[in-house]
This record gives sequence, structure tokens and C-alpha cells, in this order.
Amino acid sequence: MTQARPVYLKLRDQIAAGIIEGDYAEGAMLPSVRTLAAEEGANPLTVAKAYQQFQNDGLVEVRRGVGMYVVKGAAQILRKRERELFIAEEWPEIRARMERLGISPEDLVERT
Repeated sequence: MTQARPVYLKLRDQIAAGIIEGDYAEGAMLPSVRTLAAEEGANPLTVAKAYQQFQNDGLVEVRRGVGMYVVKGAAQILRKRERELFIAEEWPEIRARMERLGISPEDLVERT
């Protein structure tokens, strides 16, 4: 069963997905804190906390008075981290559930 996650982590995941999928390409400016907060119905401080994590990780750079930009290689770094997290944290739960339900990998391949 999935536990409730803090809003800033949900926003962080959403932004990370956007970077990985190319919605925010290398060199692209992220939406302002206020803009993203308004779009998502979130508190601007919550958005700022999510953005701060990207800045701390070196995945975005801040240009004072201009905005926050995705750095070169950010998508590759995020993809690698997300893969590692999936394999370490999510996959064991998925695999255990598949075993409980009697679902084989072949069953999944047949449905795609």
C-alpha cells in the first residue's frame, strides 16, 4: 500500500519526469515558483522547496532575476537515479505483489 508523500516530493517527481521526458530540455527555463504554484494549486513555499532540491543536486542553475534553468546532463542524471530508486524500492514490492497474484513476466508481455 502506498504511503502518503509530502506535496514537495510529488512536485519534485513531476518536475523530474518533465526533465527526463524532455518537457524541460537542457537549457530550458523552469516555470517560476509562482506560476507552478498557481498551476498545481500548491503553496509557493512548497514549490520553492522542490526547486531547492534540484538546485542542491546541481540539476538546475539559478540566474538571479531571470529564472531557473535545467543544466546539461540533468535528464541523464535523473534517469539513472530514478532507475536505481525503482529497482531498489519499488520493484521488490511490485515483484512480491505479482507473485502473490500469480502474475508472470510473460503475462505482462502478452498484454503489451
